[in-house]
Amino acid sequence: MGGTEQNYINQAFKENWVAPLGPNVQNLEIELENYLESYKNVCVLSSGTAAIHLGLILLGVKTDDEVVCQSFTFSASANPIIYQNATPIFIDSELETWNLCPVALETAIIDRIQNGKKPKAIIAVHLYGMPYQIDKIRSIADKYDIPILEDSAEALGSSYKGQKCGTFGDIGVLSFNGNKIITTSGGGALVTNTLVQKEKAIFYATQARDEVPHYQHSEIGYNYRMSNICAGIGRGQMEVLDAHVALRRKMHDFYEALFSGILGVTIFKAPNSDYFSNYWLTTILIDPLETKEITSETLRLALEIENIESRPLWKPMHLQPIFSKYPYYGNKVAETLFENGLCLPSGSNLTEDDRERIANVVRSLFGK
Repeated sequence: MGGTEQNYINQAFKENWVAPLGPNVQNLEIELENYLESYKNVCVLSSGTAAIHLGLILLGVKTDDEVVCQSFTFSASANPIIYQNATPIFIDSELETWNLCPVALETAIIDRIQNGKKPKAIIAVHLYGMPYQIDKIRSIADKYDIPILEDSAEALGSSYKGQKCGTFGDIGVLSFNGNKIITTSGGGALVTNTLVQKEKAIFYATQARDEVPHYQHSEIGYNYRMSNICAGIGRGQMEVLDAHVALRRKMHDFYEALFSGILGVTIFKAPNSDYFSNYWLTTILIDPLETKEITSETLRLALEIENIESRPLWKPMHLQPIFSKYPYYGNKVAETLFENGLCLPSGSNLTEDDRERIANVVRSLFGK
């Protein structure tokens, strides 16, 4: 917390604005629109998952449609496809950004078209805050006239060629879950190109009530709008967003120095200066052939003994029991990343003492 969140919450209580509407909701949307610097429209919602779901609805995804989705991601990227009774088509990653592989993407699109069904949308993720290969993915999407739903849940504060993530898709998605760069305790946002899309999103997010005096519903709606209380937390968090990004990047620098000179350990980092990552999580790959059989699991367990949490990378969606029956295109990049990778402690509130504890484990394990 930055310290000013309580002021906005107190104001909401003082003015009796507790429901999913009110000044904090409206102002948080304006502040996000200003931050994104792109003339986009923002609709704040109850979660990033809700934003992905409404994004698919706005893009016209319906029963039996096919949606291309990055496999190497959290399940919330893919679950809303099933909410719409559509079919996920999973795509492998590439090694530069660990995101959607352009080659596998185009192969999949061509094959699905040849099988009589052009994908209705592409879900592209900025994994761990790293922008995907935006120019290549956009070129393919435009070539086949397929809209992009940009999952920027982990990438608020990241940018590509100076443009903020969340603004590259036909629809964008942000998340304010408790583990993200900023939080509203839970929450998310939909980023749209037009005010008409934003208003339609709000309509669906507030139970799709028709504009008549009585309660009338001609479409299925959802209870997805953010509350004024949560939005108040978000307004306070917006004041420290850039500081939080700087702290995450400082943690990344710490790990770069810590693992420097250790053979077989690779820090995941931006491929070139076009990419600016918030480094939401700092992640590494460990090659046991070069580390005398020390694996990512060896390091995870060594940290755990000292009560320090780390986690494996996302298990790809096409390897998940619930999604294993759906088509997959690519090789084993995502699978290999999962097998050899680890997410390291990266929180914005880690202290020097915390860093020293982490460093002691690493030095002891690798004999540094």
